[in-house]
Amino acid sequence: MDATHDSPPAARAAAAPGGRRSSGPGRSSVSMADVARLAGVSSQTVSRVSNGYAGVNEETRRQVLAAMRELGYRPNSAARALKRGEFRTLGVITFSLSKTGNVRTLEAIATAAAAEGYAVTLLPVAVPTQDEVRGAFSRLQELAVDAVIVIMEVHLLDAATVHLPPHVQVVVADSDAGERYTVVDTDQMGGTRTAVEHLLGLGHHTVWHLAGPEDSYAAQRRTDAWQTTLREAGREVPPLVRGDWSAESGYRAGLELAAREDCTAVFTANDQMALGLLRALHERGRRVPEDVSVIGFDDIAEASSFLPPLTTVHQDFAEVGRLCVQAVLRKIRHDDAPHGTTLVPTRLIVRKSTAPPRAQ
Repeated sequence: MDATHDSPPAARAAAAPGGRRSSGPGRSSVSMADVARLAGVSSQTVSRVSNGYAGVNEETRRQVLAAMRELGYRPNSAARALKRGEFRTLGVITFSLSKTGNVRTLEAIATAAAAEGYAVTLLPVAVPTQDEVRGAFSRLQELAVDAVIVIMEVHLLDAATVHLPPHVQVVVADSDAGERYTVVDTDQMGGTRTAVEHLLGLGHHTVWHLAGPEDSYAAQRRTDAWQTTLREAGREVPPLVRGDWSAESGYRAGLELAAREDCTAVFTANDQMALGLLRALHERGRRVPEDVSVIGFDDIAEASSFLPPLTTVHQDFAEVGRLCVQAVLRKIRHDDAPHGTTLVPTRLIVRKSTAPPRAQ
């Protein structure tokens, strides 16, 4: 067992051969051997304290930590991680940080990872092209990450013929690739069905749909569920109107819908497009909800401040992020963890933008 000393580490530093008190500017860096000399223990004991191993006498541990502080010693975490084969860092690849859902999911991932003692390295993809996606995964080979969470349409992964770095586990958010990846997603179809059934239940003959872009998995799932719900109810499926998630695209589509007297209810694929739609309806003299009911999807923070306050489908982005971290840590700890999809439930938030249609 290592001997303990009554004299403080600072006093022993002067007597210790080669002892150094500081690793400040202009001085050579402090080594584990320096700490061992100052603390009066072996380098092996310093290593054990540095790595948090049990079995070190508590008084000895305090001496070593005091010596580390006095000398300004910082353990080489990268070297320790390399030795153990883990870095306690998760990579996150995402296409857009301008989308509400991506930002809120990323925030939840960072919070959940920190609670588990993991850091997060963000790998943004500038534009959704095969080369950009391939490049993001290539950069993983240069970074010390244990696993990757992808917030991106999975068809981009497929098209880019990505070769994942060995031993790096992957979880995908917002995807239909449960057979090939571990997926965490909002219940897109359930949320859409609830929205459409709410409008039909108010007495609207049918429901129009302002959809998201064609290359979006979430948008396609919402469109499919809208069509299915109307057909199962024996209702006419109106022509599809498409936007690109932005309020401006919602405004342009809204001008088209405002011109149709037979349009009394619109299910919008996200709240931003609903905002543009509300503006267009107002400019064209169509009152909401008296003439047209409008419902969104996301429940962004500003939805309750729209005029009128927006009825919308609430997505639990925080839960999606938390479950992504939970899933990826399970894969790290159990390499043979099966693929599959976890769906996070949605709920309808009824506000003032939906009402029964006017009597004809």
